[in-house]
Amino acid sequence: MSPLEILGLPAAVALVVARWLPPAARPPVTIAAGAVLVLSAIVLSVAGIRWQMLPVLTGAAFATPFALSPLLRGRTGRPTWRAPRWLALPGSVACVGLIAAGPVAAWAFPVPVFPTPSGNFAVGTRVVQWTDSYRAETATSDPRDRRTVVAQLWYPARKSPADAQRAQYLGRTEHEARTVSDALARYAGLPGLLVDGVPRARTHSVFNAPVADEGGRFPVVLFSPGLGGVRTQNTAWAEELASHGYVVAALDHPYDSAAVVLTDGRTINTEIGSTGDDDEDNERSTEATRIRAADLSFGLTQLGRLDRGEIAGPLTGRLDTGRVAVTGHSLGGGAALQAARQDRRVDAVINLDGYPRDPGPGSFDQPVLALTQAITPETDSRYIPRLTEVLDLSTATSYRLTIPGAAHLTFMDAPLYLPPVPSMVGSLGRTESPRVVAAATLAFLDATLRHKPGDPAGALSAYGDLSVHRPGDGR
Repeated sequence: MSPLEILGLPAAVALVVARWLPPAARPPVTIAAGAVLVLSAIVLSVAGIRWQMLPVLTGAAFATPFALSPLLRGRTGRPTWRAPRWLALPGSVACVGLIAAGPVAAWAFPVPVFPTPSGNFAVGTRVVQWTDSYRAETATSDPRDRRTVVAQLWYPARKSPADAQRAQYLGRTEHEARTVSDALARYAGLPGLLVDGVPRARTHSVFNAPVADEGGRFPVVLFSPGLGGVRTQNTAWAEELASHGYVVAALDHPYDSAAVVLTDGRTINTEIGSTGDDDEDNERSTEATRIRAADLSFGLTQLGRLDRGEIAGPLTGRLDTGRVAVTGHSLGGGAALQAARQDRRVDAVINLDGYPRDPGPGSFDQPVLALTQAITPETDSRYIPRLTEVLDLSTATSYRLTIPGAAHLTFMDAPLYLPPVPSMVGSLGRTESPRVVAAATLAFLDATLRHKPGDPAGALSAYGDLSVHRPGDGR
């Protein structure tokens, strides 16, 4: 809760308990509490009242007539009226209950607070839009329509002034952030009101900050979000990697991501949804995975052009496209595996709890880190066998790390702003969830892209239950 919201809480409670104070204490407490509450309500009305404050204000509104009545009657000389205890006690309890519901709701659906990146670099971010002139957009009927993706880059940056504006979460502007937030809520079947705090959040990166002077050429990590997901859904993870000297390029996939706002202002909403037919849904997911894999390869091509100066940008000459990992969450993890098999420029793969959907997987050379949620009786019985089959196709040593207490949404920013329900976001907590996922990722990337000495298995096993898949194990 914001300081103004927190200030309104004790004022609301004071209005309720004023009725139970000694007569001499009631007037000053009532006046002071009422003044603070009115001031808070006025300022919040201008700044925007979050729905979590509505039960607080409702409880205070119910209590106000009972708190003010003795004061007003005393000033007019009329006999003071006080509600009998049998009526006042349950009324007071109900009002306190309403007021208490406010901070509980704010705790369950907070404005997300992003963990401070732990690396040596500050973090900059910028958004780019690329059109692939060689690929038609299959989601539209216009034969001239070419496939376009929007990418957000997080990169090592110079330290910005303390008063520099931090980047908006979910979008370049507050309007874009709200557009994306509303679309994500609709996609998840949630009232947008529940997550109204999400587009209010600020991250630790600064838009278009100057690139860090030191660090040489930075390894590249491409990212594809989950089905319906958006490029910003793993911002905490991306900022942590960038602070350790990686450039993260996360993609929006138009007609798949919940909402993609283009540079011309158009918004493209998802056209993928459940049909209720498992076979049809699997077919659609397989096709979406194929398109995403091509998007990832195209993104890598564009980053190479950016590094060579064929596309203007501050990262020219600073991208090491000879050290590349493709990553993804959920459907994006499956796309990352497929992209690696098809694109030999890729050096490593990280799959964040994604089901492999390549209909004809063959052998590939890149090492894989597959992070999975805790396996329960509710887990799809085909998931682990299918994932194991694909990991065993790699000619490099690969790893499956099952993180105890993790759920499917643990591997994105969701624990920062959704209720801490274990079946939804896992039981690691808002602080630990992003830390564990980023730490395991960095341990793998440092070993595979930077070739740091040491045993990756030893580092990874600190974060969960590790299975090592060595070449030939599955043959």
